[in-house]
Amino acid sequence: MMKEKFDTVITAKSNPFRLNLKETAKYKDLIWLFVQRDFKTKYKQTILGPLWFIIQPLLTTFIFTIVFGQIAKLSTDGVPQFLFYLAGNVPWLFFAAVINQTSTTFYSHARLFSRVYFPRIITPISTVITCFFNFLIQFVMFIVIDVIFIITGANTEITLYALLAPLLILQLGVLGMSVGIIISSLTVKYRDLQVLVSFGVQLWMYVSPVVYSVSSIENATLKTLVYINPVTPIIEFMRKGFINAGSTPWLYLAISFGITVILAFFSIVIFKKEK
Repeated sequence: MMKEKFDTVITAKSNPFRLNLKETAKYKDLIWLFVQRDFKTKYKQTILGPLWFIIQPLLTTFIFTIVFGQIAKLSTDGVPQFLFYLAGNVPWLFFAAVINQTSTTFYSHARLFSRVYFPRIITPISTVITCFFNFLIQFVMFIVIDVIFIITGANTEITLYALLAPLLILQLGVLGMSVGIIISSLTVKYRDLQVLVSFGVQLWMYVSPVVYSVSSIENATLKTLVYINPVTPIIEFMRKGFINAGSTPWLYLAISFGITVILAFFSIVIFKKEK
């Protein structure tokens, strides 16, 4: 008697740490459709469209320059203020966007999940890819501005640390997606927590070196707490690579990577449980 073969096998229980990436890869066309949908939905009825990708970081950086640079007089390690804030703002906007958008994964796709089968991990993955394309446009803009400052003789330069950028951005995306999935699982039962997400992300920004230099923190205990923040080493190493500012011990980058891995595994367990 021949055993029947099936294209897809749905089981009641599975290994909580297994994402079945082989199956997910078969749905790459669906991932791309989700990415296209997100772009069209966000900018369908806007006047400037994708130009907002550039306007947003430039506008917020300009405000940071006035408030924290000119008024508060915060140190920027000798680097031009606008360039210093832009170097921290661009990766932060990517991280914040990933958290804010993946934090609604279960709620916004609940009807789709109940009607059609596909690997559920596709939804947060497509969100991260969408955010990455937005970031890529902003990052190219930052590089152009950085080169202009270098050509005009500003106190800045691109160093070998810039080679770490792909790994740092990948870690930032995984970290943001992991935090977003954990938040999304909580908001399934407690919807009012969604209101606190944007507020919490805003607070997180102020404990990350987006608008200040870690070297300017004199209190040793406070500086250590800022370093333990997993986003801090990523932003600091990005600055070190592209504007030669900031300094973070490699130990804290390793700690940041460890925290990212732990949160990633924890989010996988939650995702497999809630889906």
